[in-house]
Amino acid sequence: MANMLWLQSGGCGGCSMSLLGAESPELMTTLESAGIDLLWHPSLSEQTGTEVRELLQRIVDGELSLDLLCIEGSLMRGPNGTGRFHLFGGTGIPMIHWVEQLAARARYTLAIGSCAAFGGITTAGDNHTDATGLQFEGELSGGLLGSDYRSKGKLPVVNVAGCPVHPNWVTETLIELALGEGDEEHLDALARPRLYADQLVHHGCTRNEYYEYKASAERPGQQGCMMEHLGCLGTQAHGDCNTRPWNGEGSCTRGGYACINCTAPEFEEPSHAFMETPKIAGIPVGLPTDMPKAWFVALASLSKAATPERLRENAHSEQLIYPPRVHKRTS
Repeated sequence: MANMLWLQSGGCGGCSMSLLGAESPELMTTLESAGIDLLWHPSLSEQTGTEVRELLQRIVDGELSLDLLCIEGSLMRGPNGTGRFHLFGGTGIPMIHWVEQLAARARYTLAIGSCAAFGGITTAGDNHTDATGLQFEGELSGGLLGSDYRSKGKLPVVNVAGCPVHPNWVTETLIELALGEGDEEHLDALARPRLYADQLVHHGCTRNEYYEYKASAERPGQQGCMMEHLGCLGTQAHGDCNTRPWNGEGSCTRGGYACINCTAPEFEEPSHAFMETPKIAGIPVGLPTDMPKAWFVALASLSKAATPERLRENAHSEQLIYPPRVHKRTS
């Protein structure tokens, strides 16, 4: 069995809530089937108080093995580096000190969600709590554990980023590590699992036909592509949200919300309103990373000139107006 410990730090608990949506099978069956023993989770376990303190101390003292250390939420180093903005309940010891000691014992350490990975929402604004990620502070390597940290399994912190994460991103990563199949080749440049980070949110988006013809929505609720005017970053965001829908059928873009690239560091401070697309000389700034701006201008002009009337009208509507015509074969 692989022993797993889950701790929550500075965050909303949304990743745990999302994790409970794991299905086919549900969470606990999935963990048991993979040979993962959940030692403790603050919301799912019965142990409290002295029992939890003794459990953590046994791990720190080397009496109990720890294979999978999962941290949810950013790590609060304030005030003045003491970590006393977040004391682990009943211990009088800052959470950051527990995490440092446990990470030194863990076979693998995982940052669950963008807060634990990069700092996330908790670091936005003036960051009075001096919050950070486990091994990144925004885009910069370092964080609480430092750039050189490696777990006993010789891996950096595995950043299962997202706000919140898809439950299957977590369970599949845990299973991969528990089976001893994890290595750095399975992580991207930001140490995110490639099992989902090698995809873009744009892949499988139900609005792709509108994107191809640059038939764009101009207001929330309309059916057109949201990249040109409404701030959608799906062409840059790493995640398989539209090819692996949430709860079998949902995603942000399917629900009419622009993708805000929540799997990326510093998504929480985009320097513009989330639902607006910044432009220079009428050209969206947030273009696909592999598309030169000159190409976009040329392709957009051609695409808009060729936009079918059906798409042009539907793009600015909240409901489907014109369905595709039935193709009639000619003899």
